[in-house]
Amino acid sequence: MKNWKLVAGLLLSVALPSGAYATDLEVTHWWTSGGEAAAVAELAKAFDASGDHWVDGAIAGGGDTARPVMIARITGGDPMGATQFNHGQQALELVQAGLMLDLTDVAEANKWRDVINPISLLDGCTIDGKVYCAPMNIHSPEWLWINNKIYEDLGIPIPTNWTEFVASAPQVEAAGKIPLALGRQAWQSNLAFNAIAVGIGGLDLWKKVNVDKDMEAAAGPEMLKVFQASADARKLASKSTVQDWNQATNMVITGEAAGQIMGDWAQGEFAVAGKVAGKDYTCLPGLGLNAYLSTGGDAFYFPKLTDPDQEAAQKRLAALLVSPDVQVAFNLKKGSLPIRGDIDMSAANDCMKKGLEILKSGNVVPAGDQVWSPDVQTQLGDMQSEFWSGDMTPEDAQARYVEILKTGL
Repeated sequence: MKNWKLVAGLLLSVALPSGAYATDLEVTHWWTSGGEAAAVAELAKAFDASGDHWVDGAIAGGGDTARPVMIARITGGDPMGATQFNHGQQALELVQAGLMLDLTDVAEANKWRDVINPISLLDGCTIDGKVYCAPMNIHSPEWLWINNKIYEDLGIPIPTNWTEFVASAPQVEAAGKIPLALGRQAWQSNLAFNAIAVGIGGLDLWKKVNVDKDMEAAAGPEMLKVFQASADARKLASKSTVQDWNQATNMVITGEAAGQIMGDWAQGEFAVAGKVAGKDYTCLPGLGLNAYLSTGGDAFYFPKLTDPDQEAAQKRLAALLVSPDVQVAFNLKKGSLPIRGDIDMSAANDCMKKGLEILKSGNVVPAGDQVWSPDVQTQLGDMQSEFWSGDMTPEDAQARYVEILKTGL
């Protein structure tokens, strides 16, 4: 790995003269699992080596817990130096209220428009022609993670898609294993549903509903099949009682459960546990039925501060986050794909290579945060949580789903 201070000095045309800065900057985020903490450590190491100091402000509990805290601090006059949000509309109102720092000069000086891929990630940070965030990674939520040993011990083939996974469930249960691990939080239920929506319904249906906002398609028979498949998956996960996503991932890692629908950030947990992709576990993007990536992920926003030295440090950090070495080091630990198309990812494991190939093919769709407002997303999450934890019929769930989507038109 190159010397961080040299890299930072070369990249940051917005930086102060060498040796003139050593600024503390509080950075809030919700990366607290084992794999996530390892990835954050790479960011802190790079920022500290550049001459400034990363003050970690991790908030446990995931984005649904952390975002309200972050927003309350910013709107309440106690802003941090930088804060994580997902790509999309989560920080739109904060930007519109004039509470976020304009990073256009950093983006132009470091030629972000020439290196960020897909460019929709930078477009998602751009409002009225100005850049307000630094894209950090590409995360695709719709993956199926499978414990290979369970199937090897049963003497049956490791599933290559969701259909085969469901068909194997009776044998898995007969062996005393839980077929599907699922944390009991709204966003995890919503993630599982959206993965099944693409896997069972296909990309065209997903785009009709979420991009074209076709409510007839949302209420139609093909979408009902998605809810029926989700009801089947609900049965497979009925004995999964954990809360957090990484606890569900650990069920797969330890062989308590056969599989989990979760984003590619699960790779970080497998890596910390010393598991090898393709040997110990199998990863199926698009549930093995429709290989694609949604262009979601994480970005850092920088609330406006009154101290000019801190503002200068904010811009140095923004540039550093997008720099080549940081992108490689962070994403290898995080399990996500880099937002640059010009860096060497030869050290990627088998699962990351699958993602890189899909990205290269252009088979990408917008993430949910990019097509629906935070209010719609919250309502959908609550509805899915009720559906997955209760006995709501597929027909009733679909009717509620359509009603919620209509509020976002």
